[in-house]
Amino acid sequence: MAIPHEVLAYGWIPFTVVVVLIFFFSWFYIRFYQDHSQTEVSSTLTAIFALTVTLLTTALVPVDIFIVSYMKHDNGTWKDWCVDGSVRKDFEETSVTTVYYVLYSFVALFAFLLMPFVYFYFEEKDEDVTTRQRICGALKYSIGFLIVAVALLLIGAFVPLKKPPQNETHWKKELSFLANQLKSNHGETALSLLMGFLSFIGMVIMITYTAYGMTALPFSMLKGFKNAKMEHLEVSQERESVEERARMIRARHSASRTMSRRDQRLLSRLEGEERVLVRRERHLQAVNLSWLNKCLKCCRPFEFVFGILFLLFGLLIFVSLLLTSVDKALNSLGYKYGYALPKAQLPNPINIVLVYAQKVFPLDYCLFVGIVLFFLYCTMSGIRAIGIRCFCIKLYKIRPRKTMPQALLFLILMVMLTMLFLNVMLFTLAPQYVMYGSQRYVPSNAHTTDGTPTNHTSTNKTAVPTASPEPRACDTDAGEGACIMTRAAVFLNRFFYKVWFFGACYYWGTWVFLVMYVIGLGVSIAKKRKSVVDDELDSSDYDSSDDEMISA
Repeated sequence: MAIPHEVLAYGWIPFTVVVVLIFFFSWFYIRFYQDHSQTEVSSTLTAIFALTVTLLTTALVPVDIFIVSYMKHDNGTWKDWCVDGSVRKDFEETSVTTVYYVLYSFVALFAFLLMPFVYFYFEEKDEDVTTRQRICGALKYSIGFLIVAVALLLIGAFVPLKKPPQNETHWKKELSFLANQLKSNHGETALSLLMGFLSFIGMVIMITYTAYGMTALPFSMLKGFKNAKMEHLEVSQERESVEERARMIRARHSASRTMSRRDQRLLSRLEGEERVLVRRERHLQAVNLSWLNKCLKCCRPFEFVFGILFLLFGLLIFVSLLLTSVDKALNSLGYKYGYALPKAQLPNPINIVLVYAQKVFPLDYCLFVGIVLFFLYCTMSGIRAIGIRCFCIKLYKIRPRKTMPQALLFLILMVMLTMLFLNVMLFTLAPQYVMYGSQRYVPSNAHTTDGTPTNHTSTNKTAVPTASPEPRACDTDAGEGACIMTRAAVFLNRFFYKVWFFGACYYWGTWVFLVMYVIGLGVSIAKKRKSVVDDELDSSDYDSSDDEMISA
């Protein structure tokens, strides 16, 4: 039977709309943070398309979930167009699977080739360097990333990884939800290993930045900024005190030509502090006179409300991750299976909400997008608060309209890797929803192999038909052919079984994420309110315009 047009419409039209919205979001995102005085077309376009492709990999997950859920009625039976199992399999593998492969291939292309090349291409920029020389220099430095990618692909394609058990009965007993999903080609394993490596780095970034951002974001909204007028008065008094100390040192040595090294160092430090305070004072004065600051004061109650909502939502995510992690610790198949959880035993609030929301199209899609945007916003909040660092050494600072092209590419790469790991974390955040959606099935004693319920009647003449059992939410207790998993769940579980190391790392990484969230919660509570000009100024910034104004 042909696939109904409504299936394609409900599944792919929202995704097409999301593609357009994600592109404009990425464009605005990049333009908001980049330094417009030092922009370059290559870095801007690369950052926009890289962020767009990465967000699309996450936006495809609810489409995958909708398709498998829409194949069934609420009573647990298959719809007429997908009663045949081959139709279901062909539809999933020809449409959703292909899009997954294409998107993840583009992610690998951006992460290992295009973004390193564009980064070093900008670094080679100089007045005496031609475009050809810049390209050659960028290729020379980018070749290392390409070698790593090729090595991972070769390992995944040719190195024999863990094979499925030969005992079919034992395999169905241990992992019934993968009984028919274990045939994998070398190309998929190679791509999965590549994505697993990138997701592992994304896990480290999420533990470092997102965990802290989930608490820093709401508490910054709850605490707000310091009063600009009071801060301007304090800065003015501090500047006058610094000027007075510097004047006394100069007066003490006005008669003599020599100045001790101690006084020279002290005077140099005071002059540096004076320059920073003058700049801060000038920016605070501009903020006090701006209409935008006055409008933001009117929006302060709304900011406080959103801060409470974000804090509660972050706590809800924390509880959901904690419950599933505890469930895996008690009921998973162990580290050799990547801590795969055949059937959830503990309730998960986010999972429950998403499963029920799917019955009202497209409410679950909106909630899912909200979760993704929350993680994205928290990641950005953590990166802005901590800065881009390497072993505690600050490399770049992220500020609106003042981010250098190199820092912008680093930023987008970090966001890309974080979103890749988010695709993995979703299986801990909402395991039932991501694996089966809202599918239901009739218990095995009352359905055939194609999931159609049967009414059993007795051979006695006086017998009456027995009542059909109530349909249940799909899980691993469902018989073969009773439910169908999403392609995302198939890929991930198959990868965890073949390369259990990544599944184990992701599981323990979730625990570290939870610990870092608790630590970040304490830091955010104790942290003082920020200045209204912290995003505009940094103690290490010295631009010529400010120095000229001071000297004038």
